[in-house]
Amino acid sequence: MTLAADLPSMLEADRLALRVGERWLCCEFSLRLAAGECLVLLGPNGAGKTTLLHALAGLRAPTVGTVRLDGRTYAQWESGATARFRGLLPQQQPDHFSASVLETALVGRHPHLGRWGWEGEQDEAIARAALAELGLADMAERDILTLSGGERQRVAVAALLTQAPRLFLLDEPTNHLDLHYQVAVLELFARLAREGRGVVMVLHDINLAARYADHVILLDGRGGVVAGTREEVLQTEPLSRAFDHPIRRVEIDDRIVFLPE
Repeated sequence: MTLAADLPSMLEADRLALRVGERWLCCEFSLRLAAGECLVLLGPNGAGKTTLLHALAGLRAPTVGTVRLDGRTYAQWESGATARFRGLLPQQQPDHFSASVLETALVGRHPHLGRWGWEGEQDEAIARAALAELGLADMAERDILTLSGGERQRVAVAALLTQAPRLFLLDEPTNHLDLHYQVAVLELFARLAREGRGVVMVLHDINLAARYADHVILLDGRGGVVAGTREEVLQTEPLSRAFDHPIRRVEIDDRIVFLPE
């Protein structure tokens, strides 16, 4: 799978394969993500999307193959530099202690501070701007333990924006969000991609993938992988096979949508 071969790559995987125990999550495949592109990892529950995202984030070693960030393996990066280049939005946001929304967003500035550094006015301004982007400006002093699931997810996105990486790795960014904020968050990352960032995100919704992805990696849960452009991968046969259910491709008002039979 080659993405925008004429542009510098932000993220590459060469002959990547992943196994957990005796189960292969995906067979060998390659990818290359350039600045300005959005790659969606799609597939049924348990197919290995999060595991693959974590391998791309450098949090687990691939069973086979190599992952490179900006042309270098993770072993060649200093940890702080890695955190400034790529940021990960995890699927769940565990909160063990009380903290304000602003304090939680400011966690994103840690890779930009020295060992004994402390957040300054500029860091706070960046965090407040990120909160405003997510409609949370008036909630900066709220305790995160009082937030709804959707509000907490938006704080997590704001903390990632505060980190200001060049590459965003998002594990189900629409988790807990209502329809309005699902679209708002995905539109936000689509805009950041247009501005030259890279975006990789795990999604369950085929129609959201069709709307926002430039390229798709489809895992079928049995080790199979289909990788390519949105138009190549989002076809009824591979989708029906991966999700183990017949899927129809329908055109409505010049837009392609996918419906279960």
